[in-house]
Amino acid sequence: MGRKRFESGGEPGRGDAAVPEQRLDKWLWFARVARTRVLAAELAASGHVRVNGQRVAAAAKLVRRGDVLTIALNRRVLVLKVLEAAERRGAYVNARLLYEDLAPAADAAPARRDRLARVSQRR
Repeated sequence: MGRKRFESGGEPGRGDAAVPEQRLDKWLWFARVARTRVLAAELAASGHVRVNGQRVAAAAKLVRRGDVLTIALNRRVLVLKVLEAAERRGAYVNARLLYEDLAPAADAAPARRDRLARVSQRR
C-alpha cells in the first residue's frame, strides 16, 4: 500500500493542517507523466526536472502541495503545479486531478502556424 508522510499529523485533503509529501518519481508516475515508475525515476535523476526552480538530482526528492514542477520532455516543457499526492496510480481522469497545468496553451499554436507558413511559401 502507498504511504504518505505528514509534517503536522493531519489527514490528507483536510484543510491546511495536512501537508502530504510524496517521492517525485512516484508522483510523476501517479500523475501519468511517465509510463512506468522506472522511467519516472530515470527522468527525475537525469536532471530534466526542476522543483520550484531547483534542479533535482534524485528521484527520492519529496514534493508537496503547491510545488511547481518544470519537466523537460522530448519536444516540450511541462509546467505543473502539484495539487495533491496520490495513494495509487489510477485512470487519467483521476491523475489529472493531481496537478494544474501552468504552461500557456497558446505557446504551441504560433510555432505551428509559423512552420506551416514557411512550408506553404516554399510551394
